[in-house]
Formats: sequence, structure tokens, C-alpha cells
Amino acid sequence: MSNTLSFEDLQTTLFANDLYKVFGESIAQYHQKDDINATIQSPYVPKSLSGLLYQKNWIDTVQWHLEDIIRRTDISNELFIETKRRIDQSNQERTDMVEQIDDWFMAYFDAQNITQEPNAKINSESIAWLIDRMSILTLKIYHMKEQTERTDADQAHIQKCQTKLDILLVQKQDLATAFDELIHDVKAGIRYVKVYRQIKMYNDQSLNPQLYQNK
Repeated sequence: MSNTLSFEDLQTTLFANDLYKVFGESIAQYHQKDDINATIQSPYVPKSLSGLLYQKNWIDTVQWHLEDIIRRTDISNELFIETKRRIDQSNQERTDMVEQIDDWFMAYFDAQNITQEPNAKINSESIAWLIDRMSILTLKIYHMKEQTERTDADQAHIQKCQTKLDILLVQKQDLATAFDELIHDVKAGIRYVKVYRQIKMYNDQSLNPQLYQNK
């Protein structure tokens, strides 16, 4: 995959495998330090599709580990609150990234001058929300595989996690097929997607009563 992954590249690229490759690179980079405060070092151009995908998965990866931390029972109230607020912020950043990726794909489809068939069917989710599921799934696979390699766990735990990993790998292939077919169908004009912004009210100081009433 090139650093820009232009519209022209996407005409022949096997989409899902490219996405999983970028996600895997992001996860591998994070675990070099395994630090929620580490700085992202993306090898891709920031506003390219690859750059957006890498940044999206980095946010997911950091949040994964924040979610682990907040479930500890031995942390202070201060750390609990700080971590919870970081998770809230991360959720907003995740949503913002999804919308940026959707914008990229909508621009891509517009550039293809697609002729939509009269009986074209609408897809129930946007391209980027499917990508969001693929990103999270890649993280699940990474961490479940870790569990199968533990030397401090008994065989029953290892086998249980291996069974779960096998299921996740099947899901990975199924999502890859769904993604590739969706891109093909949209380009062929037999399916289309709409982008509905995630209008989250609790982060908006003008919409959340707990915020605007206490100004």
C-alpha cells in the first residue's frame, strides 16, 4: 500500500486486506512501548486513507488499554476519574475519525461518477462504521492470541481462548468479505450508503443540561 492510497489505487486494491494491514501496523507500534501516553508515529500521510485508518486504530488501541485500567479495583479515585474522562474524550475522537473516513469514501465514490441503479438497496451502516468494527476486531484478535500464548495460565484457559480466537478469525474473514462486496456493489450502483453524523448530545455544552445549567 502506498503512503497516499489514491482513488486510482483503490480501483485494483483488495480493500479489506489493506485495511487489516494498516491496523496491524498500528497495533504493533503501540505495543512496542505499551504506553497509553505514547505518541503516535504513523508512517502514512496524515490525510490519506492509510493515514486516517492508522490514526483511527491508534485511538482504538489506546482506548482498549484505558478500558483495561479502569476495571482495576486498586486504583485511586483520582486515577479512575481521569481515566474515565480520557475514555469519554477517546470515544468522541473515535467518532470524529469515523466521520473523516466516511467523508473520504464519499468523495471517492463521487469521483467515480457512479450510475446508481433504480432498484439499488441502501446499506444499513456507512463504510467507516464497518471499518470501525474491523479495527476493533483486529484488536480483539491480537489480545486473544496473547492469551493463547500465556505461560502463567492453565491449559483450560489456553484452550478456551483458542476456541474464541478461532471464532474471531472466522469473523475477520466474514467482515473482509462483507467490506469487499459492499465496495464492489456501491461502485456497481446496486447498493448505496448514506452518512448520518453521530449527533452526540452529552459532549455538547449547549445540549447537555448538566453542562449548560451549571455554567
